[in-house]
Amino acid sequence: MSTGELLGIDPQELQFPFELRKQISCSLNLSNKTHNYVAFKVKTTNPKKYCVRPNTGVVLPASTGNVVVTMQAQKEAPPDMQCKDKFLLQSVVASPGTAAKDITPEMFNKESGNRVEECKLRVVYLAPPQPPSPVQEGSEEGSSPTASVSGNGSLNASEFTSVPRAHVKQHEPQHNSLDVTSLSLSLLLARSRISKLAEEKNAAIQQNKSLQQELELLRRKARKGHNGIPLMYVILVGLIGVILGYLLKRT
Repeated sequence: MSTGELLGIDPQELQFPFELRKQISCSLNLSNKTHNYVAFKVKTTNPKKYCVRPNTGVVLPASTGNVVVTMQAQKEAPPDMQCKDKFLLQSVVASPGTAAKDITPEMFNKESGNRVEECKLRVVYLAPPQPPSPVQEGSEEGSSPTASVSGNGSLNASEFTSVPRAHVKQHEPQHNSLDVTSLSLSLLLARSRISKLAEEKNAAIQQNKSLQQELELLRRKARKGHNGIPLMYVILVGLIGVILGYLLKRT
């Protein structure tokens, strides 16, 4: 663990078990050694290659925090598994009650007279774990498990760039548009058929009423005996009315 006055950082190297075409993550544990609020910010010399969550934050007094660094999937392995990328973690005392949203770049500006503590971290590629071999082989000389970058730590803070936040993809539920469309068409057809049946029923009711009125009128005329309407005609009209009433009940 580093011996900074504000934050303790563990580990002091970002170790990635390197594998082609695969995202790899490692974490940093931050511990606040003071009784003050401490704000931090993470920068790197290669911001397009890494994502940090969170890249800025606040560690409460005498508390701990965690930072996850994710390396994007790489298409090619570096020569001799060496990496020249470096990270810079800056920390500064913040006002009580400070939250991550309150952090500004001006807080880490040394030219403004702020006391900024900096810790440089190097990147180390580890060989991925190998499956056990069924045949025991003799030990090979000169097979170092890891290759790391040696640096003199003399990089200026201006060479580091703020790391973009890692984006989390939200999966939205997918709806089957075909099923919805089919259901809508079925409902429309059912409503159309119901409407048509209702119209036919109303028309039959009106026709039945007209026939009943006509029949009543004929009965009255037959009683008076003015027009001498044949009894057969009256019976025929009555039968038609009965048949229409029967059909109306069936619908």
